[in-house]
Amino acid sequence: MLFVQRMFQEHIIRRGRRYIRRLNSWLLNTTMQSYWDEIENFKNKLFDKLTAKDEKVLEIGIGTGPNMRYFAARNVNVTLLGLDPNPKMKKYARKAAVRAGLNPKNFIFKQGVGEAIPLEDGSVDAVVATLVLCTVSDVTRTLNEIKRVLRPGGSFIFLEHVAAEDGSLFRCLQKLLDPLQQIFADGCHLTRNTRECILEAGFSGGAEIETVSMYSFPWITRPHIYGVAYK
Repeated sequence: MLFVQRMFQEHIIRRGRRYIRRLNSWLLNTTMQSYWDEIENFKNKLFDKLTAKDEKVLEIGIGTGPNMRYFAARNVNVTLLGLDPNPKMKKYARKAAVRAGLNPKNFIFKQGVGEAIPLEDGSVDAVVATLVLCTVSDVTRTLNEIKRVLRPGGSFIFLEHVAAEDGSLFRCLQKLLDPLQQIFADGCHLTRNTRECILEAGFSGGAEIETVSMYSFPWITRPHIYGVAYK
């Protein structure tokens, strides 16, 4: 009887996680347009760092594919590897690739996590991560994996929401809402000091990091950083 109860509990938990992931996929695909519009300028600056030599690019946490058009605008023939732990994102990302004009054969979706990237050492020219380091379970390990898969001279392009200033009311609100955010936003954390993590990761070519505030939904993720680090 105890075995049956445990099996039933595990079944309920798995189904609950699947529904939460489906809900998160749908919300990202339907409610974030104002946010994407606001960060347009910053993303254009970031993706301008990609050159014609960046023929093979990995995007970690590709999600619904909001960055597809930035890739296509700079190199329509780029080979793009999209990594995401949520398999429900695959259909959205593929549709976004087609809409952006990318060659469907050059887009490969891989289910996986940043802490264990399923690629060989030095196998990509650039890595892109937007709103990803807030969700990984181990930021340091993910950054080490990014360095590992980058070729020498490769670039890591990033845009992340981060913790508000210590002691501020906004930081207190982030701490209060952080547990709920992790449940309903696929493991997203509100209080990570990602800037310091990137600076301490040891990118041999240095890092350029800018700080900016976003005012669109969701307001609780207002503080952001964006930039590029070089291997």
